[in-house]
Amino acid sequence: MTILTTITILAISFIASVVLAPIAIPILRRLKFGQSIREEGPQSHMKKAGTPTMGGIIFLISIIATTVIVGNIYNLFTTQSVVMILVLAGFGLIGFLDDGIKVIFKRNLGLTSIQKLIGQIIISIAAFLLLRLGTFDTSISIPFTDISIDFGILYVGFLIFWLVGFSNAVNLTDGLDGLVAGTASIAFTAFGVIALFNEQHDVALFTFAVTGALLGFLIFNANPAKVFMGDTGSLALGGSLALVSVIVKEELLLLLIGLVFVIETLSVILQVGSYKLRKKRIFKMSPIHHHFELSGWSERKVVGVFWSTALVVALIAVLTEALI
Repeated sequence: MTILTTITILAISFIASVVLAPIAIPILRRLKFGQSIREEGPQSHMKKAGTPTMGGIIFLISIIATTVIVGNIYNLFTTQSVVMILVLAGFGLIGFLDDGIKVIFKRNLGLTSIQKLIGQIIISIAAFLLLRLGTFDTSISIPFTDISIDFGILYVGFLIFWLVGFSNAVNLTDGLDGLVAGTASIAFTAFGVIALFNEQHDVALFTFAVTGALLGFLIFNANPAKVFMGDTGSLALGGSLALVSVIVKEELLLLLIGLVFVIETLSVILQVGSYKLRKKRIFKMSPIHHHFELSGWSERKVVGVFWSTALVVALIAVLTEALI
């Protein structure tokens, strides 16, 4: 894949999001698909109530259209492309149903955890079966080493855990304007570069399509956000990011590239665990981005620091991969 092709992919998906957003946002507003804000959340967020949500549909359409169209033009549309679109659309559909229930019934809870989990497991198993139609490697490599462990059929269990775990991790991170759009675009770009190292051009096409679409969406999602991605977007991005790490066979490297998502999730686990065991909270509020807000940081500062962290760890991962 040439630099010109990469720029073309980024440009097409970026423009698609920029064109779709002004069309979708008024429709979401007319349908009264506004965001409900948690009463126990930061009071500064109450002004965001009613902001159109489910905006993830904007970049999902952009990503899928770019992957299919450009993939067919450059003969890069493969079985792996189908699997990546399946996970993106499947997890996005679960999020769409979750968001839909929230906005239609005007409550902060949509699908139950069990309902979402069942859907995520079914899609993960379907992805595994499709990947196994080819010469899919079921081993897991230790980053920056030559060590790998073959999980065989047990890999399906890992795949389910990985996709579900990161889908929910990105979902937890989606609490501030532009936070996930920025950190996810950085993570997908990092894996896109790694895919190019591996000459997996079909994967690179998908990842750069995601990056371009998210950057276009970010124009409308940055503070003050005109639209939120909702679970429609965050669940889709998390599941897809995990799948990409699986396809490029750098699963555990996602723990570094996706460090922001890992920290956000750990903050929730530690907060809940501490309160249940000691009746004491570690953070002022979890996920941890709310802790910094309640500590006096502005929303833009929190997002800026988290974006910077995501960029630094992504650069470390990519440069280390390039030098090994």
